[in-house]
Amino acid sequence: MGYRVAVVGATGNVGREMLNILAERQFPLDEIAAVASPRSTGDIIDFGDSGQELKVKNLEHFDFSGWDIALFAAGSDVSKVHAPRAAQAGCTVIDNSSLYRMDPDVPLIVPEVNAEAIVGYTKKNIIANPNCSTAQLVVALKPLHDAARIKRVVVATYQSVSGAGKQGMDELFEQSRNIFVGDANEPVKFTKQIAFNVIPHIDTFLDDGSTKEEWKMVVETKKILDPSIKLTATCVRVPVFVGHSEAVNIEFENEISADEARSILREAPGVMVVDKRENGGYVTPIECVGEYATYVSRIREDSTVENGLSLWVVSDNLRKGAALNAVQIAELLGRKHLQKAA
Repeated sequence: MGYRVAVVGATGNVGREMLNILAERQFPLDEIAAVASPRSTGDIIDFGDSGQELKVKNLEHFDFSGWDIALFAAGSDVSKVHAPRAAQAGCTVIDNSSLYRMDPDVPLIVPEVNAEAIVGYTKKNIIANPNCSTAQLVVALKPLHDAARIKRVVVATYQSVSGAGKQGMDELFEQSRNIFVGDANEPVKFTKQIAFNVIPHIDTFLDDGSTKEEWKMVVETKKILDPSIKLTATCVRVPVFVGHSEAVNIEFENEISADEARSILREAPGVMVVDKRENGGYVTPIECVGEYATYVSRIREDSTVENGLSLWVVSDNLRKGAALNAVQIAELLGRKHLQKAA
């Protein structure tokens, strides 16, 4: 016996990736529904490579009664209206938006890091998926924190345009083409030209000068991993289509060498270490596209602090940063709590 699963926002980048991953991982399904806004109603989309086609259902009229799990990938405005409606109908919501992440009654889950926290989902019947840049970071930090206790993290992100949705990807493509042919090149989605450029600004500015994306990384890491960890982030949009990268500097309470960290990370769930000190002995975003793992490279000791390491962390933001993590939460939920599948 399998589950009845609805993917809300099924026609967007993350929604399509959720369908792909559900099919790839052969999630135990009795029924799958693709749900989206009224303008997409009736469209036909593929259920991954399964050969099955799905007719998109209208979210406004969709009845969540009798459905087990709803994966939401449609943004905070949609989640605000429809996630409580689904949850009240008895369908457990796994929400990819930022709306519920810091709600004390909603668990914020990365299965490799804090699977045990999922037990709190019954308070609202909602589980939150973290920010894409946070998800890959905490997967790398967790095993190191367990080994030597992290005091402080300084992270600079190099975030792909797919994190801003289809509009972001289209803008990079159009601007790149326009530059080559000499056409006008005005930014629309981003605040400045993204082609052949980097923009140190993601989401809105806060009063202290940080951006909301940077704030998300701080508060979500504390909630998922450990509230005592101090973290500062600089989040940067770069002209890469898919795949977020992070330069991470960590200060520990206890001594840990680069060799020890490398060995620990090699055994850690969800982590793939590619760390050869030679040309090409590291992973770049283009190589992680379509992969499940969070890749860690450039592991080295930082001699400027007593117990310090620096790392390079790369992951497919549409997968581990969003869709894959949501499906892993659904798998965890089914395994530990719903327990319908044979």
